[in-house]
Amino acid sequence: MKILFLTDNFPPEVNAPASRTYEHCVEWAKEGVEVTVITCAPNFPQGRVYEGYRNKLYQEEWMDGIRVIRVWSYITANAGFTRRVLDYVSFALSASLASLFIKTDIIIATSPQFFAAVGGYTASLLKRRPWLMEVRDLWPESIKAVEAMDHQRAIDWLERLELHLYRKARQVIVVTDAFKANISGRGIPANKIQVVKNGVRLSQFRPQPKDAGLTESLGLQGKFVLGYLGTHGLAHKLDFILECASEAPEHVHFLFIGDGAERARLLDIQQGKGLANVSLLPSIPRSEVARYISLTDAALVPLKKSDTFKTVIPSKIFENAAMEKPILLGVEGESQAIIEQYGAGLCFEPENKTDFLSQLQRLSTDSALYSQLQAGCRRLAADFGRERLAREMLEVVRSVSK
Repeated sequence: MKILFLTDNFPPEVNAPASRTYEHCVEWAKEGVEVTVITCAPNFPQGRVYEGYRNKLYQEEWMDGIRVIRVWSYITANAGFTRRVLDYVSFALSASLASLFIKTDIIIATSPQFFAAVGGYTASLLKRRPWLMEVRDLWPESIKAVEAMDHQRAIDWLERLELHLYRKARQVIVVTDAFKANISGRGIPANKIQVVKNGVRLSQFRPQPKDAGLTESLGLQGKFVLGYLGTHGLAHKLDFILECASEAPEHVHFLFIGDGAERARLLDIQQGKGLANVSLLPSIPRSEVARYISLTDAALVPLKKSDTFKTVIPSKIFENAAMEKPILLGVEGESQAIIEQYGAGLCFEPENKTDFLSQLQRLSTDSALYSQLQAGCRRLAADFGRERLAREMLEVVRSVSK
């Protein structure tokens, strides 16, 4: 079987969409599937092309058995709605044109970003091949949640386009049960929607001692390190965490690693408040993620307080759980249900300072509780191995291509 996969994000980018697509495709290639990925020059989230790449019309490479074709797109930083839409639309056009020259049995297109799905639909029309839409984010609903767009007519048009894509896709794959409920509740048949949740590559993320060299170089000796590795965006409400940091227990250190639209403002807040218990580091290569997670004692997973985010499950939950780092979760809904089901962390109400500081105090001082949460992390990770989830998705793909 030949699969053509359209995605705006792919390694060496290190965000969750890039990792999920890459790890699934690697497993499919091991099963003998011919996988071709169409993506753009790596640039997320800084909006600068990574060293060793160029933003060309067409370039090709092989990565762990995957044929990777990179096409031109308008590249901009992950800030400013209009420019990002130009980025998204240009990739959709370039990807659908490049698809004309690739033999395939089925096309998959993933969000975010949303217009990659438009490219997948267009490619399916041009090539007369079935296509499958993978939904990793309810877009444009997530835009409304972070108040990134206030043009109601444009949002209404995007929602009509969203539903049109769901109807035209042969199958829709979502990453949470709540996404399925949302989409089926808007008129898409439930039997057309399959859930394949996020997970973790257990061969890559496993418990390990703290990296002594990094611990010393960052001045983290003797500290309880609360770590956040990922995009610093509007949705993550990291400014709220910095507002809490000045009142955190003295032995707690906050370690933020990543880039995004909010990073410059977060640096300003840190410097303005003189927060010596906060370190803000830039993005690191994917190969270094486990090493930096090893520095932490617990993982911080916050989102803005919004009903929309009750439907999401941040993928960083699984990687940290696999390394036995208890989760301090500021997300309600399905994510909270998972953490509580497995006993893999503590939950606080999003943007509630009193609750956050109370749960942080418990997590960082109660050693018996901490050990119980680590055991819960082990149980959670065992149920969300990426290899098994990749096989589940491949079965859905095969059923569509028949």
